[in-house]
Amino acid sequence: MVGRPVPPPAAILSINSGSSSIKYAVSVGGDVVARHLIEGLTDRDRGDAVAEVFAAVDELGIALDAVGHRIVHGGPNLTEHVRIDAEVLATLRSAIDFAPLHLPGALAAIDAVTGHDPDLAQVACLDTAFHRTLPEVAHRFALPASITDRGIRRYGFHGLSYEYIVATVGADRLGRAVLAHLGSGASLAAVDGGVSIDTTMGLTPTGGIVMGTRTGDLDPGVLLHLLRTGVVDNLALARLVDHESGLLGLSGSTSDVRTLLTDRGSGDSAAALALAVFAYSVRKAVGALAAALGGIDTLVFTGGVGEHAPAVRAEIVAPLGFLGLTLDPEANAAGGASTAGRISLPSPVPGAPTVLVVPTDEEAMIARHTTRLLALG
Repeated sequence: MVGRPVPPPAAILSINSGSSSIKYAVSVGGDVVARHLIEGLTDRDRGDAVAEVFAAVDELGIALDAVGHRIVHGGPNLTEHVRIDAEVLATLRSAIDFAPLHLPGALAAIDAVTGHDPDLAQVACLDTAFHRTLPEVAHRFALPASITDRGIRRYGFHGLSYEYIVATVGADRLGRAVLAHLGSGASLAAVDGGVSIDTTMGLTPTGGIVMGTRTGDLDPGVLLHLLRTGVVDNLALARLVDHESGLLGLSGSTSDVRTLLTDRGSGDSAAALALAVFAYSVRKAVGALAAALGGIDTLVFTGGVGEHAPAVRAEIVAPLGFLGLTLDPEANAAGGASTAGRISLPSPVPGAPTVLVVPTDEEAMIARHTTRLLALG
């Protein structure tokens, strides 16, 4: 008896649009076979960048089945990963005010893919979707209902990264976990049984802990004071909180953690302050999210800084011994390479928390959701 022919493995292009970049990966049968980063983009040249992406795919000799896009913010009316159609596009365009730095670029990439091949299926993978499970006490701001009814709430971001970590480590092994995605943009999430119950970013990716060029949480009175006294206007305020603050503002020179570590080693006090404030900010968030969880079983570091800066990890964890968190200096220096990602000390104390370094892969997660939603697997 002749069985049904086995379909070829799905070929997915994952496009991760940043505010000025496109990171893309090609996956075949769930395995990433190529990836690249194109930087220095404006919305107007995204079409050229997407054309460059398709040219690279053609050189690989791969016929694509679909394209998945990382969408930072779906607004209040789009909270699940979804196949893109005219209605979804209209919903995303109506949400631009929620993510003016990221959504225009992502929409430009979607339009460019459609222009290249209007028949190629596309999927929107939302960074906010993972946090749709936040309880009201976590997502509600202390504002009148007339304001919150406009969609003003905590949404949370880096959801694709957090989903990848949960899928890779396993919800049971993670238990009550604090996941720290530390990069140029940075956030932490409290995850219980694989489900997000709180996170540091809020309405936008500007809130939360100190980041590369973003302020993180501020006393709202600071913003009101700057506007009221004429120090900044609306546009200058947007530049200040998103592009001129964080590690860059503190150091006065750079947002690059590698450079800051080198400069600190050379006696640069501003670099030392920037790193100290960053570690302090992350450490406070770990404590707060552990409280939200009612305890902590696992702390996970991921993202560019989380994966590659052992000195920063050590400074974050060292004062958290009261939570039972410890680091094995040798394993931490090696990034957990020989200990299956574990960088904490093997503890004889039952139930002692584990600290892990887990590389994230948002593009792989995009490919998985795209394959699932289009039933290509």
